[in-house]
Amino acid sequence: MSGLTHIDASGTASMVDVSDKAMTERVGIAEGSVRMEPQTLALIKAGDAKKGDVLGVARIAGIMAAKKTHDLIPLCHPLLLTKVTVDLTIDEALPGIRVRAMAKVSGQTGVEMEALTAVSVACLTVYDMVKAADRGMRIEDIRLVEKTGGKSGHFKAGD
Repeated sequence: MSGLTHIDASGTASMVDVSDKAMTERVGIAEGSVRMEPQTLALIKAGDAKKGDVLGVARIAGIMAAKKTHDLIPLCHPLLLTKVTVDLTIDEALPGIRVRAMAKVSGQTGVEMEALTAVSVACLTVYDMVKAADRGMRIEDIRLVEKTGGKSGHFKAGD
């Protein structure tokens, strides 16, 4: 268990002490998608979803989720995020919505979980807003795409 930072010597889960870590600029980028029927995508594209602006609401939900990650994921540190972006793109070939989030902080711990949480909640919000039209939608491929900063350095996922 020595490779797991959130497990102490006795096997107990604990929040990592980051007080000795250097303050660095850290960025996390994550992505995911919501696959749906073409007619559901057409509803979103036309702005005809009964609940309103699907992409706008999902964007705000993702940003809010990034800011609340420490409330949702038990061992995450509360962070003073300096920037969060959530981009939702219509993809006719999928068909569905592609979601990409970026979280940024100057701090002692990374923001990967904030970016992943933003994507997850944005995808869930898309699902919630059009589930009446398509209960068979699938949230897929949520993953960390890239992270920079900190002792572990730069990570970029392969295709």
